[in-house]
Amino acid sequence: MKSLFKLEQEEIERVLSKIDFEKMGGLLPVVAQEENTHQVLMQAFMNREALKLTLKTGKVHYWSRSRGRLWRKGETSGHEQILVNAILDCDHDALLLKVKQVGPCCHTGAKTCFHNPIKS
Repeated sequence: MKSLFKLEQEEIERVLSKIDFEKMGGLLPVVAQEENTHQVLMQAFMNREALKLTLKTGKVHYWSRSRGRLWRKGETSGHEQILVNAILDCDHDALLLKVKQVGPCCHTGAKTCFHNPIKS
C-alpha cells in the first residue's frame, strides 16, 4: 500500500527542528491511531532517525528500546503502518500518527495493543 504522506528533505528538517527530542533523552513518545476508526493502536517511541525515515518513506518506523535499534512497523510480520498524517502536540514533545494499519497492530495478533482492560 502506498502512502499519500511523504515530505521532501527540506520540510523534514523543518519539522525535526521544531521537536524537543531532549525532554526524554532523545526519544519522542508516539501514539498511532487508525485514521478511519480513530481506534488507538499503540504507543511507542521514535528517535530523530525514525521520524526522518517515517516522514521520508510514508511507512512508520520506531525506535525499539528493548532491541536498541530502529525498526519499521511490519518489517517481519507484514502488518505495516502507512502514514496518513502526523500531528505534534502543543509542546512539540509528543506525536500522534494517523495511519492505515495493514493487518493486526499488536504482536499478539490483536487489532490494537490496548486490549487489557483493568476493569471490565
